Amino acid sequence: MGQLRFQNRAFYQAGQPYRLLPFQFLQFSADRKIVVNEVGEYLFVSDHDFDAFVSHRLPPSSDIYLDLKGKHFLFDSDSPAPFEMLATKYRTKKAHLAGFTKLHIFVVSLRCEHSCQYCQVSRVSSNKSRYDMSPETASRSLDLAFRTPANEIKIEFQGGEPLLNFERIVQIIEEAEARSTAMGKAVEFVVTSNLALISDEMLLYFREHSVAISTSLDGPEFIHNANRPRPGNNSYQLTIQNIQRSRESLGYDKVAALMTATRLSLPHPHKIIDEYVDKGFQSIFLRALNPYGFAVKTSRSIGYTADEFLKFYIEALDYILQINRRGLNFVEIYAQLLLTRILTPFPTGYVDLQSPAGAGIAVAVYNYDGDVYASDESRMLAEMGDKQFLLGNVHTDSYEQIFGGRLLRHIVASSCVESLPGCADCAFQTFCGADPIFNYATQGDLIGHRPTSEFHKKNFAIIKHLLTLYHSDRDIRRIFWAWVHNIPASELTAEAVE
Repeated sequence: MGQLRFQNRAFYQAGQPYRLLPFQFLQFSADRKIVVNEVGEYLFVSDHDFDAFVSHRLPPSSDIYLDLKGKHFLFDSDSPAPFEMLATKYRTKKAHLAGFTKLHIFVVSLRCEHSCQYCQVSRVSSNKSRYDMSPETASRSLDLAFRTPANEIKIEFQGGEPLLNFERIVQIIEEAEARSTAMGKAVEFVVTSNLALISDEMLLYFREHSVAISTSLDGPEFIHNANRPRPGNNSYQLTIQNIQRSRESLGYDKVAALMTATRLSLPHPHKIIDEYVDKGFQSIFLRALNPYGFAVKTSRSIGYTADEFLKFYIEALDYILQINRRGLNFVEIYAQLLLTRILTPFPTGYVDLQSPAGAGIAVAVYNYDGDVYASDESRMLAEMGDKQFLLGNVHTDSYEQIFGGRLLRHIVASSCVESLPGCADCAFQTFCGADPIFNYATQGDLIGHRPTSEFHKKNFAIIKHLLTLYHSDRDIRRIFWAWVHNIPASELTAEAVE
C-alpha cells in the first residue's frame, strides 16, 4: 500500500469567486485597517490586502483569504453553513434581550444626609419623610416587577439614602422572597448606600437575606470628603469604617464600591487607584460625571471635557496595568465590559453598552411616588422637572401600558446602533451601545449627533485604545483575558492569549 499524502492547499480551494459578507471598517493606523463584521469578529488588514479583498482579487491560497473566510467576511460556496453560524453568533450577541427587564430599581426615599457635589438626584433633607415610598407603592411596584418574563431578577434599592427608609427595604425583600417562591423566579438584592447610617441590625438582616451592598469611594480622604460632604466632615472616615464592618458581616464579595471622577480627581489617578488597592478592593470602575440632577448645577466647578476625562482614564488604566504586571489581579470594570464585547461572543448586562439600549427593557425604576421611569437617568431628569421619560405610574397604569406603550417603543427604536446615523457604518458598532437618555440630556434629541457626542467620543477613544494595547503586548493580552474570565492572569495558559 502506497504512502498517503495530503494534497497541496490549492486542491481544497473552492472553484468559484468569493462574495462579501456585511462588515464595517476603519483606517486604524497609517497602513492598516480594522474590519469588523455583524457579530463583532474583527481582523487587522493591510491597506494592500484590503483593496484586493473588496475588489475580489484575493488569492484563495493566501493566509489573509483564509482568515477572512474563517471569520465570516467572505464566503465562496453555496453552503448555508456560514449564514447559520452567523445567525447563531448574532443570537448570542443579543442574548441580553431574553427575559426582558431583569433589573428593578426601587427608590425608597429621596432623603439624604450627604450633600455630594455631583449628586445626580435632586435630593431632599433627611427630615422630609413625605419623600419616602409608601407600603402600598412598594407592593404595587413589586406587582409590576414580577410580571417580567425573566426567570431571574435583581432588585436594587436606591435613594437619596435608602437606609433612611429601612422599614420599606425590609417589606420589599420579604414580599419579593415570598413571590419568588410562589412564582419560581430567582431574586437577588443590592442596597446602594453611602453606609453612614448602617447599623448592626441592618447588617444582620442583610446577611440573613443575602443582600449585597454597593457604596461610593471616590479615592483618598481629601478627594472623598470634598466630593461627598456631610455634617461633621467625616464622610471618608464613616465610609472606610463601615466598608470594613460590612465585609466582616457579609463577606468581601458582598461589598462593592464605585467612584465618580470630578475635576478634583483628574490630577490624581494613581492616588485613587492606590486607595482602592490599599482598602482590599480587586477592581475599580472609573466613572465620568453624568449631566443630571444636582451635578448640572455644579458642573462649572467640578466638571471637565471629554478629552480631559480620557486623559485621566488612559493614565489610570496604564497604572492599573503596571499593578497587574507586578502580579496583583486588579480590574478596571469599564475596560472589562468593553473587552468582553470585543473578545468574546457574549453580551454584558451593562445597559449603556447594549443595542437597543437597556432603558426600560433591561432596567426599570420605581420612584418613591409610584412613577416608573425607563432608567435611573430618566428619573433624574424628572427630578429636574423634565418628565419626558415617565413610562407611567404603578397606581394608575397597567404593566402593558407601561412596558408596551408608545414611549418605550420609541426609546427602543431610537437606540438600535445598527440603524442610527453615525453608528450604522461605525467599525466599533458591535462593541459599543446607545444611550438615548444621555443624548436627550446633552443634545436635545434621543438619537443625537455623533460628531459632537461625548458618549461617542469617550467610547470610540477607549475602544481604540484597548485594541491598540491588546495587539501591542503579550503580557497585556494575558491581563485582559484574565479580566474577561475573572481569574488571575497566572492561571491562563500561553495558548489562551495567542
